[in-house]
Amino acid sequence: MSEYQHPQTGQPVGAPVDDRPAARPGPVTLAGRFGRIEKLKPEHAPALWEAVQSHDRIWTYMPSYGPFPDAAAFAKWVAARATLADPYAYAIIDGDGRAVGVFSLMVIRLEHRVIEVGHVVYSPALQRTPLATEAQYLLARYVFETLGYRRYEWKCDALNTASGRAALRYGFTFEGIFRQHMIGKGRSRDSAWYAMLDGDWPTRKAAFERWLAPENFTADGRQIQSLGKLNSVTK
Repeated sequence: MSEYQHPQTGQPVGAPVDDRPAARPGPVTLAGRFGRIEKLKPEHAPALWEAVQSHDRIWTYMPSYGPFPDAAAFAKWVAARATLADPYAYAIIDGDGRAVGVFSLMVIRLEHRVIEVGHVVYSPALQRTPLATEAQYLLARYVFETLGYRRYEWKCDALNTASGRAALRYGFTFEGIFRQHMIGKGRSRDSAWYAMLDGDWPTRKAAFERWLAPENFTADGRQIQSLGKLNSVTK
């Protein structure tokens, strides 16, 4: 960590930064090659329910909700989630116009320019697809380049190894385990913390874009070079 000297006392202090606050997330539509993300709305509930129903495993590590017993209960949750300013939820829309996932920007600290991506619900129809990665790229680009954040966080249950692997693949850096950080659904949770900084973003952006490029896929849609490998090269 770089150290500077306090001009009066000579003590070591952090580097000076632009302390203007970041902007709040808004109801944008961010389009990519494989789909788009847009502000979550109650109208997304039917397609989302079709994508997630009967897939109880995707809700195991959510701290306070899911799985849902029926479409009505799920629609009520989507409608409530759509009204919140923090977490601020976005639907992930595939190339056919169907909502297949949802994620949020949350724990928004404007004055420190820190924000977190969380409440990530990827239906089986979205998992392991190019859109799953492209959605993360579109959101990260929005966070750094439009909203002006300097720290972008990813936190998950330390036992959720799939989420941890995803964070590393997307270019987040593991920072440690916060023990007994939360109580979720009546169970103790240790939380794994990951982060990406504004200084990391140029290389992470380049890795995302190299992975998403048409020439990185075979004719039958298989990746040629993995995003994890690209990020290991750029770290």
